[in-house]
Amino acid sequence: MNRRILNIAIPNIISNITIPLLGIVDLSLVGHLESKVYIGAIALGSMIFNFIYWGFSFLRMGTSGFTAQSFGKRDLKASFQLLYRALFVGLAGAMALLILQKPIEWLSFFIINGSEEVEHLAREYFYIRIWAAPATIAIYSITGWFIGMQNAKIPMMIAITINVLNIVFNITLIKFFGMKSDGVALGTVLAQYSGLIVASLFILNHKKRLIKYFRFKDIIQIDQLKIFFNVNKDILIRTLSLVFALSFFTAKSAKYGDTLLAVNTLLLQFFTIYAYIVDGFAYAGEALAGKYFGARDKERLIKVSKLLFYWGLLMSGIFTVAYYFGDSFLLSIFTDNQEVIQSIQPYLVWVYLIPVLTFGAFIWDGIFIGVTASASMRNAMLISAFLIFLPAYFLLHHFFQNHGLWAAFMLFMIARVVTLSLYAPKKIYRKI
Repeated sequence: MNRRILNIAIPNIISNITIPLLGIVDLSLVGHLESKVYIGAIALGSMIFNFIYWGFSFLRMGTSGFTAQSFGKRDLKASFQLLYRALFVGLAGAMALLILQKPIEWLSFFIINGSEEVEHLAREYFYIRIWAAPATIAIYSITGWFIGMQNAKIPMMIAITINVLNIVFNITLIKFFGMKSDGVALGTVLAQYSGLIVASLFILNHKKRLIKYFRFKDIIQIDQLKIFFNVNKDILIRTLSLVFALSFFTAKSAKYGDTLLAVNTLLLQFFTIYAYIVDGFAYAGEALAGKYFGARDKERLIKVSKLLFYWGLLMSGIFTVAYYFGDSFLLSIFTDNQEVIQSIQPYLVWVYLIPVLTFGAFIWDGIFIGVTASASMRNAMLISAFLIFLPAYFLLHHFFQNHGLWAAFMLFMIARVVTLSLYAPKKIYRKI
């Protein structure tokens, strides 16, 4: 079982490493420019796209869960129709984003409170990066499908291609063409379409089955679409609540001024790096929990769940030690702005707490996605975001300012672990 976990987790960890690596390179590129406003511009611009794209990440999560269960049932027809269905829904959503980009931009910056210069640069970033929407959303569907089919190597190759090319494009545009935060946005667009080409080539390896199981009437069958949307609706609400919490965090950071916005943006990179590594085991949870749930194999479902938590605990210990001894090195990579480096020192304690306090949330997410227990995921996230995080922020911020913001965020992550742990016995294991 450990071998099966690692066969899925390791390729996903390798591919996931490239995502925070991209963030590190982007921050390093703009963090060494003449002004700290470029860090803030990337933070605000990325926050908007986190909200947009994470909103569509239900296509990856729902597709991987449903596909894994179809795989467990040995139903290839259903598996391929899930791919078509996800791509169809994703394309419609991407077109809507492009058509509605003006209202989205207006609403986003109506909510955000940054300095005039930062907002101007963030708007510029937005109007370039929005054109990556069709590629980004299509890749979500394709990646989720391959994970559900127990194939983690192809998503790894797609992700590595995208993020390595993104780094190359960004360095080229900033270092050789004199672009700044707009270069980061354009590099992302170019990389996403490059990744879509690679993903399409992998899909075409299944050409015979793609043709065999393509029936448009079956893809848009009302009953199947209802099931697809009911689960994905809950995942969407869950994901938007998560993105709301992260966006709220960034928006409140902006109110402290450009320096603390830069500080919190850099500190969140430590959270992001860890999250993407542990997510490798969450993806293993999606694939294996979904497979055993679909096969009605309760014994193996329980076993894989326990082992995933052991691996998560091990990773949390490794990262706590690494962050404690390596924080200065990582910060030197992010920026050479002495004002930001000095201002970040009192808040490093939160970095050391991230691994131990958060790993359970990521592991549970993978298991719940695999068995498509979406309503429980939704409820747990709503409780954590709106009944724990927001009240904790308004209480603690009043006394501790930025420390209060970080404490509220950690309580939010703890609440996710607790609520999902309470839901699991009834909503997962008793259903088999």
